[in-house]
Amino acid sequence: MEKLKKKLEILPDQPGCYLMKDSKGTVIYVGKAKILKNRVRSYFSGSHNGKTQLLVSEIDDFEYIITSSNLEALILELNLIKKYDPKYNVMLRDDKSYPYLKITADEHPRLITTRKVKKDKGKYFGPYPNAGSANETKKLLDRLYPLRKCTTIPERVCLYFHINQCLGPCIQEVSSITNKEMVEEITRFLNGGHTTIKKELISKMEAAAENLEFERAKEYRDQIQHIEAVMEKQKITITDEIDRDVFGFYYDKGWMCVQVFFIRQGKLIERDVSIFPVLQEPDEEFLTFLGQFYSQKEHIKPKEIFLPNSIDKDLTSEFLQVRTVHPQRGQKKELVELAIQNATAALKEKFDLIERDESKTIKAIENLGFALKIPTPKVIEAFDNSNIQGVDPVSAMVSFVDGKPNRKGYRKYKVRTVQGPDDYESMREVIRRRYIRQLKENLPLPDLIVIDGGKGQISAAQSVVQDELGLTIPVCGLAKDEKHRTSQLLKGDPPVVVPLKRDSQEFYLLQRIQDEVHRFAITFHRQIRSKSLFSSVLDEIEGVGEKRKRLLLKHFGSVKKMKEASLEDFRQIGIPEKVALGLMEKLKG
Repeated sequence: MEKLKKKLEILPDQPGCYLMKDSKGTVIYVGKAKILKNRVRSYFSGSHNGKTQLLVSEIDDFEYIITSSNLEALILELNLIKKYDPKYNVMLRDDKSYPYLKITADEHPRLITTRKVKKDKGKYFGPYPNAGSANETKKLLDRLYPLRKCTTIPERVCLYFHINQCLGPCIQEVSSITNKEMVEEITRFLNGGHTTIKKELISKMEAAAENLEFERAKEYRDQIQHIEAVMEKQKITITDEIDRDVFGFYYDKGWMCVQVFFIRQGKLIERDVSIFPVLQEPDEEFLTFLGQFYSQKEHIKPKEIFLPNSIDKDLTSEFLQVRTVHPQRGQKKELVELAIQNATAALKEKFDLIERDESKTIKAIENLGFALKIPTPKVIEAFDNSNIQGVDPVSAMVSFVDGKPNRKGYRKYKVRTVQGPDDYESMREVIRRRYIRQLKENLPLPDLIVIDGGKGQISAAQSVVQDELGLTIPVCGLAKDEKHRTSQLLKGDPPVVVPLKRDSQEFYLLQRIQDEVHRFAITFHRQIRSKSLFSSVLDEIEGVGEKRKRLLLKHFGSVKKMKEASLEDFRQIGIPEKVALGLMEKLKG
């Protein structure tokens, strides 16, 4: 703490970014400030909410980088968060992606739906609220503009050609001018020109009717009806049809909720909701959120962004390279207010759930650390073995961060050196492999190792962690009762029972960890066994791979029937003569 005090005294009164580190030197939080001296000192004085207290309790050191402006600090902060991925920063890791319509950049372009936006010279339109909405619009455009449908150009025409939804470049020449005109029409339609196209179709329909071309007039009428059905059923929110995102946010009790309204072609098509803890000033936290929001491929920047008045629109515009507006009146102002109202309601609604979740996770690991007499185990890694009488022995490891499963950290192991059903040696091998690799690659180590097993397995793990590798990571074990349920928490050398109330949150956490590592190990073992069970004498025959083996077993039903088969029987199912002769010779032997 003395080291921190000295560093706090010499902080500059300039803008910049700061990096908070824990006792292992890991960056756990990145922030920015208009005045570094005031911001960084504020963490170590006064009272804070739960999340900030938790952050401060882990800070062992900090660094700072001076920038020439607040904008530069904002850009640097975003890059540092990407680089270090600090656990206390807001990271938008949800995999939600919206569907887009895409015109490919091929010689004969296609109109497709996609959820991935790439730099491939294709034209993207959207996002759409859901796949159904995107597909409806695509079906309408397929009726109006018959672009190529096949992924690769076939040798003969398909159904789309016969129903007039493809010009058939497979059998006739389609000029680049024709394709270009259709692409331009689709682009005009999707950029808000559907009303103009509808008017043009009405004129064509009326002209066809006057010329007594009733079939053609009926086709135009059907196309007009499809446009009305697909495009007009959404409520128009703004008449200028500019693509824009509308942001509103609300913060309370150390948390922030941001609501985004996506407006495309003048229509409110979807909203996005994000709730996260606030560790900076709310306005600055919101700017950080904006940077991360548009750094994702799924979120394409619109032509315009509406912001609440408290946010510096000039700074935001320069940062994002997008026009930003503070609407002052009318429907546009109402949209921002509506976004703020939605954010307020969503945050208040979530508080109870968040508090319950906190008690089940953060409190649980704090109490577990207290019971084991160790610092709060933020990262827990648990191990379990699985085999049947020593056959196909495997192990599995699961990782829990802040009391929640971290599936990216899960690992599977095939036991290599142990012969027969030796649970203790299997545990030693896997623990050794896991942490030798972590040390070699300078990867972070867990705060606690949990072993699914009793005293023998714990002692085996401790002998590797502490005696062989010289690590100080605490090791505990979970013993089960006669009904195979989590019964006791064991720790020490020799292991002794750590008293825990069976109805406590920390006991429930240990149950979840034990159940998860057992499930993961069993699933892996079943996968390995299913592969080894599907082996036979056929594996030893040259020219018989997995596909032919399945074909033979499906046709003959058993190896015995194959033994009785003739060369002609094998020929009939497509087995080459050389392979069939080798198979017959092997089976007779």
